[in-house]
Amino acid sequence: MMSEICLVCDCRWHSAGTFDVCSRTGGPFGTMRFPAELAHGANNGLDIALRLLQPIREQFPILSYADFYQLAGVVAVEVTGGPEVLFHPGRPDKAEPPVEGRLPDATKGSDHLRDVFIKQMGLSDQDIVALSGGHTLGRCHKERSGFEGPWTTNPLIFDNSYFKELLSGDKEGLLQLPSDKALLSDPAFRPLVEKYAADEDAFFADYAVAHLKLSELGFADA
Repeated sequence: MMSEICLVCDCRWHSAGTFDVCSRTGGPFGTMRFPAELAHGANNGLDIALRLLQPIREQFPILSYADFYQLAGVVAVEVTGGPEVLFHPGRPDKAEPPVEGRLPDATKGSDHLRDVFIKQMGLSDQDIVALSGGHTLGRCHKERSGFEGPWTTNPLIFDNSYFKELLSGDKEGLLQLPSDKALLSDPAFRPLVEKYAADEDAFFADYAVAHLKLSELGFADA
């Protein structure tokens, strides 16, 4: 069941990460429930998480799908040992899924990450690195993403080991995507990687802030 919790985190992020600050479309508004959005290439496998969540969702019909998916992500981080993340309810369910292609491409570098996280979503360099630390949970599956393996030796625990492994270099059995390695080569990203590797409390504090920001993208417009 713990591996499915990691999928729940992906569902929360893949929903919220579609927000576009210019058009004010996409974002964490429950549209992941629609087959059109689940069919996006970056969402391969997330139907598993939604199937697991649906019986729980049916017990709490007072919650919108939008709130439920984001709350599930908060709980998933906390039960795997991560920081407490604030949660504010009130997201409405929207009926229009975002266009495909708004989520980051794992094969690209720091310029692409900034295009997605800063220009599209309105986040910051610090948010990029802190949210990348969420890769401490879970693993890639070749049949879904083209990549295979976990980022850390204990992929069911939320801690700062992602950053430690990133700094220690390639290891057999562990994954480092091109977008992960971009955090080391970029002069603004790398000091944050080093900071979080050395200080888990600092990572947890910044991650909690970045997670909250991500989960509320476009919330003020709703």
